[in-house]
Amino acid sequence: MSSNTNQRGQNFKQSFGRTAGLLGAILLVVVLFAITSHGLFLKPANLLGLLRYMSSLAIVGFGLTAVLITGEIDLSFGAVYGLSSMLSGVAWIVWGWDLWQSILLALCGAAIVGLFNAFFTTIVKIPSFIATLGASTIVFGVDLLVSKSNTLSPLSPPNGRVIPKSELKFFSELSNHVLPGGFPMQLLWMLLAAFVFWYLLTKSLFGFHLKAIGGNQVAAEFAKIKVRKYKMWAFIICSVAAASAAILDSSYISSMQPDSGAGLLFPTFAAVVIGGASLIGGRGTVSGTLMGCLLLAILANGLALLGSGAFLQQMFVGAVTIGAVVLDQTTRARRKE
Repeated sequence: MSSNTNQRGQNFKQSFGRTAGLLGAILLVVVLFAITSHGLFLKPANLLGLLRYMSSLAIVGFGLTAVLITGEIDLSFGAVYGLSSMLSGVAWIVWGWDLWQSILLALCGAAIVGLFNAFFTTIVKIPSFIATLGASTIVFGVDLLVSKSNTLSPLSPPNGRVIPKSELKFFSELSNHVLPGGFPMQLLWMLLAAFVFWYLLTKSLFGFHLKAIGGNQVAAEFAKIKVRKYKMWAFIICSVAAASAAILDSSYISSMQPDSGAGLLFPTFAAVVIGGASLIGGRGTVSGTLMGCLLLAILANGLALLGSGAFLQQMFVGAVTIGAVVLDQTTRARRKE
């Protein structure tokens, strides 16, 4: 009993220390960019742009967190993001489907990719790294096929196609509607997603089983937990989260691009790992993912303001990610001592 209590106390201290360290890093970079940008960083318009970028990153990151908790990896969500954007756009703008039918098609397409990943990972027994990497390539190929490598916009539909004004207005306001106080709609979607994932991962039996599987899959199977079923749902949730973020982003920019998810993979992974999710499984939180996304968004925004160039942004993200993984391994090593 005393041993369990001491272990819980040690885990709490390590978790608290990591959270405090992450908050300290966020405050430090905020102060640094506020000074070096001569106040531009703190301007309301810039902060709103930062939060919008963070919102998309976080929604995708929540889904990835669910997969990482099970001890698996998903490398296909960036391609799913691009395919979902194009599927909804082609169905709505080119084929003439109803807007809701188009969005449903995109979400169903994403769920099918999640099932594909789960099938080859849990039944065929291919490592998820390989299965989802292959799926990413396949999905991107389908994306190019569906879109014919063209960018679409509901504001300029093909000749002979007229988008109903009611649908266009609704689609635009999914992300562009301004709430009281100038609160951006995208941030509201992020908070809603955060609440849903917080409940799933923290307060439900579903989240408990995911952590049990990631912590010790053999013990989870011995306890009669349906490992295949829960991993399947984790992969589906990850893909659907990516599709949801893609639809919201398409709404904001009024455009669908076939390669829109190309730059999403590494920043999302970095944010989730920085937030404390373990690549080995068994650990990951919504609050940690949120803080990781906030830190990545601040770094990207601040470096862009300073005109540092994309190369320096990539170097920073890579260095911070490696540091987070080293910290995770060090923490696990101490727990085993």
